[in-house]
Amino acid sequence: MKKRWFAPFIISFLLFSTVSFGQIGIQAHPKNNFWDHVRFGGGLGIGFGNGYFSGTISPSAIYDFNRYFSAGPALQFSYQSGDNFNTTLYGASLVTLFNPIPEIQLSAELEQLRVNQTIELDGGNFEDNFWNTALFTGVGYRNGNITIGVRYNVLFKDEEDIYSTAWSPFIRFYF
Repeated sequence: MKKRWFAPFIISFLLFSTVSFGQIGIQAHPKNNFWDHVRFGGGLGIGFGNGYFSGTISPSAIYDFNRYFSAGPALQFSYQSGDNFNTTLYGASLVTLFNPIPEIQLSAELEQLRVNQTIELDGGNFEDNFWNTALFTGVGYRNGNITIGVRYNVLFKDEEDIYSTAWSPFIRFYF
């Protein structure tokens, strides 16, 4: 009689203990939502002078991999006009940001722009359409969502570049 009671007890014990221990492994893990790590921002620029106008819009999005490193795409559109020229620039770039401490931001940006220029010369109009590639490295002071700094185009060529100098200041913001 003891054997009949012992076998169902062992089978019941193993069945219920397996189900009980199986429940321990099932826990509610917080979801790692991709969009919780994405920030949007970019830059705006306007400049004007005697017979000159420049306007730029550059929206971008970055993904915060951790509190130190972020990266993402950016778009750019710019229009410039002067007494004897009109230039339209548009393209994209890949932005990487590194924050060794919260106040300092190091950056690298690979930019590819299409340039469409019309220059008025004495003999008529000259059109020049080409691609321009820039690789910027930068450093800035970061205060919350805004970074102010300077960047340097390591691919700058004086005669062939759309920029007048390899150095350019920037104001970057992300929300």
